[in-house]
Amino acid sequence: MTANVDAPNALARIGDFARTLVSPRGAVFLLLAVLLFAITALNPSFAEPGQLMRFIQRVAPVAIVAIGQYFVIVGGEFDLSMGSVVTAQVVIAGNLIGQDGSRSIPVLALMLVFGAAIGLVNGLVVAYLRVPSFIATLGMMLALLGGVLYWTGGAATGNPADSFREIGRGGIRDLPIIDILPWSVVVLAAVLAAAIWASKRPFGRSVIALGDNPTTARYSGMRADRVKITTFVLSSLSATLAGVILVGYAGVHPSVGRGYEFIAITAVVLGGVVLGGGRGWVVGAVAGAFALEALFTLLNFAGVPSTYRDAVQGAIIILAVAYSAVTFRSRRRGRGPEASPRASTPAAEETDASASAHHPASPIPSTPRADNDTKGGS
Repeated sequence: MTANVDAPNALARIGDFARTLVSPRGAVFLLLAVLLFAITALNPSFAEPGQLMRFIQRVAPVAIVAIGQYFVIVGGEFDLSMGSVVTAQVVIAGNLIGQDGSRSIPVLALMLVFGAAIGLVNGLVVAYLRVPSFIATLGMMLALLGGVLYWTGGAATGNPADSFREIGRGGIRDLPIIDILPWSVVVLAAVLAAAIWASKRPFGRSVIALGDNPTTARYSGMRADRVKITTFVLSSLSATLAGVILVGYAGVHPSVGRGYEFIAITAVVLGGVVLGGGRGWVVGAVAGAFALEALFTLLNFAGVPSTYRDAVQGAIIILAVAYSAVTFRSRRRGRGPEASPRASTPAAEETDASASAHHPASPIPSTPRADNDTKGGS
């Protein structure tokens, strides 16, 4: 009898798990598993612990910028200045530290302040001047890029001390099985843990509410401008950390951060985060970064020229957004219109009338939007 009751429950759980895997939120994990399996089939040594650790080390800066971009996008905005922030931070480290290792800590503090200032300016322009984030961060991207080219003359300049480069290329050595635990992986784990913690706090819920319906969020008493500015500061700080890691093995060059903003957006979208805000999971954004890098690794093993990388990236954005939109629309049709049970009962009508009498003019406007509507502005 117990077996007869448990069998349908087990089938229901399997069905729920399968539906989660094909949903926009879970599909990225299924895609990542398929890609890792395909890479291992082409190159069996990839499954060795040391190789996997180096793969995570290579993904770390991309995953960190994806975490920063997640907070901006789920809040309903974009940050196109991340790549230029990465480049500017690499150039600052290369030229101000030089071969004097004693300057590492002061310059690192300067880089964090500089990154926070860039995010603050972006946030203030978007929140108070009502400039669309697409335009505000595009302008910041060009301004930073112009400043870097003016400083360096467009050539590779500067060479930070090895002690500073150790953050990106070094780690805890002589460990069993994996041999080395890179510092970049440690930084990624710490940033991800902090992001998950922040997502579960009132701040994280405020960001999602702001992205879902900014008008309702403001009427609820939320300090929407402060929340929006904070997301831009977090985004710039994540780009700063990515720049610190990239100094270790990518060298100091004005083009080192080129395209990082689009890589971050692609990873976030691939992770099931809805463009336009209001829906998403920071772990999904990180999984999107891993899936994106795994796809490029697979293409490399398959002998596909790297010149196709941008085309593949663009196709991923289109397909991921289209899949998410189709899935949400099909779910909405399957759910059908939901009637409010309170509206159909006389007691509820009496209660509503009494409430209206005490609060005669306090409607909360509603601004419903379709999923995957992109705003890029306030």
